[in-house]
Amino acid sequence: MRSLLVTGAAGFIGTNFVRYWREQHPDDTIVALDALTYAGVRENIDGLEGVTFVHADIGDSDTVARTLEAHTVDVIVNFAAESHNSLAVLDPARFFRTNVLGTQALCEAARRVGVSRFHHVSTCEVYGDLDLDTDEVFTEQSPYRPRTPYNASKAGGDHVVRAYRETWGVPVTITNCANNYGPFQFPEKVIPYFTTLALQDESLPMYASTENRREWIHAVDHCRAIDLVLDRGRIGETYHVGTGVERSIEEIADTVLGHLGKPASLKTIVPDRPGHDRRYVLDWSKIRREVGWEPSIAWGEGIAATIDWYVANPDWWRPLRDRAPVAEEAAWAGAGMGHG
Repeated sequence: MRSLLVTGAAGFIGTNFVRYWREQHPDDTIVALDALTYAGVRENIDGLEGVTFVHADIGDSDTVARTLEAHTVDVIVNFAAESHNSLAVLDPARFFRTNVLGTQALCEAARRVGVSRFHHVSTCEVYGDLDLDTDEVFTEQSPYRPRTPYNASKAGGDHVVRAYRETWGVPVTITNCANNYGPFQFPEKVIPYFTTLALQDESLPMYASTENRREWIHAVDHCRAIDLVLDRGRIGETYHVGTGVERSIEEIADTVLGHLGKPASLKTIVPDRPGHDRRYVLDWSKIRREVGWEPSIAWGEGIAATIDWYVANPDWWRPLRDRAPVAEEAAWAGAGMGHG
């Protein structure tokens, strides 16, 4: 039996991970730590057996250390992050506070108390972007070339984690993952955003670079990957978690509208976000080779089930829409911002 500290546990991927872990490892205990910023929803994990909630910020190293000691935590899985690219353009400081300084404080608590594993969840975006007309992909050896405040803050957090491994021997692993989708995703992100807008017959704002593409993975497949890395991954290693499934913003909009039987006329064009990356895709052969992971949820199946989840759960997402700090369709209009 293990005791896990899951940070960012009331957010999208953290919620899916806590629920996944309870199903797959019912004898383990989980400490779910979250600062409950605007995208954290405590109700996502309330009432789950074997889960203790702690309201705290990863930047509070003393509180985190006390929590680790009080619950005899063996494993930390760090999902805690500010993650909305558009908000990072408008308020970059909060991203560096959480994603760099917060990660450092969490690492320090882990170093002081001692854990058997510190797993850090990162993103494909730390590598910058790729041309739309190339077959190039990012490998674990690709150089970090972040282009946005969010990208840079996550890259900084990754470097902190590696420094704690090299300097103090903290037993770390890192996964860089493709774009996640699935239930419980805050409605500022594109798939739930488009779905909830379409359900209300509102316009779906697409950035002008409609052909920019992202690689997509269901959150449960991501959780399975982390599970296997914790079990079989090598200390100090980084593993890419991808699928090879790429979709453009317009393809996402068409999928949502088609599934809901809504007209294409709901699509509209808005100015691009500054620094809007063109394409990310990961080479995930290492994780397949070393720990035996591969995705199990096909895109068509996963996106349909995700849209249906939002259709079935309006009481979950309706109250959250007013929390979103960025109105995408208006954020850059007349802002005098270039493409960076």
